[in-house]
Amino acid sequence: MWLSKSWKDYEVIDASSGEKLERWGDYILVRPDPQVIWNTPKKEPGWHKPNAHYHRSSKGGGSWEFFDLPEQWSIGYKNMTFLLKPFSFKHTGLFPEQAVNWDYMYKKIHEANRPVKVLNLFAYTGGATVACASAGASVTHVDASKGMVGWAKENAASSGLADAPIRYLVDDCVKFVEREIRRGNHYDGIIMDPPSYGRGPGGQVWKIEDCIYNLVALCAKLMSDDPLFFIINSYTTGLQPAVMAYLLNIEVTAKLGGKVTADEIALPVTCNGLALPCGATARWSV
Repeated sequence: MWLSKSWKDYEVIDASSGEKLERWGDYILVRPDPQVIWNTPKKEPGWHKPNAHYHRSSKGGGSWEFFDLPEQWSIGYKNMTFLLKPFSFKHTGLFPEQAVNWDYMYKKIHEANRPVKVLNLFAYTGGATVACASAGASVTHVDASKGMVGWAKENAASSGLADAPIRYLVDDCVKFVEREIRRGNHYDGIIMDPPSYGRGPGGQVWKIEDCIYNLVALCAKLMSDDPLFFIINSYTTGLQPAVMAYLLNIEVTAKLGGKVTADEIALPVTCNGLALPCGATARWSV
């Protein structure tokens, strides 16, 4: 299990009864988490006086209940700063467990000691983009949501990277990769964090079980002659680390050599020292 344990501005304080108690900088949030199937006593004070609580509806979705939370605030991770705000379906615009992947990418790019080009697909609000750019890479950031791409630009600016070589694109990831292949472009690092289901800006349907293999195969064609990494992250239930490792071994290792590692990613829980699983990642590297 890969544990994101270097945070100072974020922590999972406790987890019980389908919810987790979190500290995001100066603010305490309670949010649902389907992994939390245990019922332990909620002794931590934050359970009883959070700044905001997201309540899941039995009919699907849910809504925020606010007590004392600003519309927007920020937290830092090492040399990066991320803007936060509560929005649809419990999210804040950042997945803190991804810090373990940010650290991995940063180290690979920094130690390469050469110009590095990275492609970040389904790039959301740009956590990985900021990490790679802060290590000195040129990054192409692709997401189907104009709003998320705008948010990513703000995160880069907040991290002192407004003038970094980052190319932001609102585009369907598969269509973009197909065009990059035709253009003959290549990348030293590829990152993808695909949703279980989604639609591109032109209405293109994405269903991970049907589409992920073909996209990995396409992206393998974009790898440079001196590649560093290929990372797949997923929050889709049932898409185990070993499945993503198998994809990378078939389409990348078999053609370029190297090796694949895969595992769950997780966050430490402060009150008991246990680890809360948050998703899965597979990494190919030379």
